[in-house]
Amino acid sequence: MNSVKERLEALGLKLPKAAAPVANYVPYMRTGNLVVISGQICFGPDGTLDPAHKGKLGAEVSAEQGIAAARLCALNVLAQVQAAVGDLDHGVVQCVRLGGFINAVPSFAGLAPIMNGASDLMVEVLGDRGRHARSTVGVAELPLDAAVEVEAMFEVA
Repeated sequence: MNSVKERLEALGLKLPKAAAPVANYVPYMRTGNLVVISGQICFGPDGTLDPAHKGKLGAEVSAEQGIAAARLCALNVLAQVQAAVGDLDHGVVQCVRLGGFINAVPSFAGLAPIMNGASDLMVEVLGDRGRHARSTVGVAELPLDAAVEVEAMFEVA
């Protein structure tokens, strides 16, 4: 089995620094063997929101850009998990759940494929430990006009 770091490198990715909260909440909460990750928006490796990932799916943001945004959200989720447990290889037992929020026009019906960007990345990086339950909802607006936000729950060692 490859390590998480090796899998990330094979994908041409690197975990970003865990983002600080932008309001009155904590980025993660650990209780017993669960870690709940607050919603992570699609900040890029430089900690900023790419203009291509701002706005609504079905309007300013294409499906391809939305999928890329969801992948960035998942990467930011993993950065928070690493901050919580220190080591993704030994600290993460299972990704239990992902929740996706897609900033979309009311008529946009392609929510699930956008969220697949996050789900697919979780499995690519964690293998079977990345398989999870999921919900995906379309929303009228997200913080900083982000296209996608993803929250998560993990079982940890």
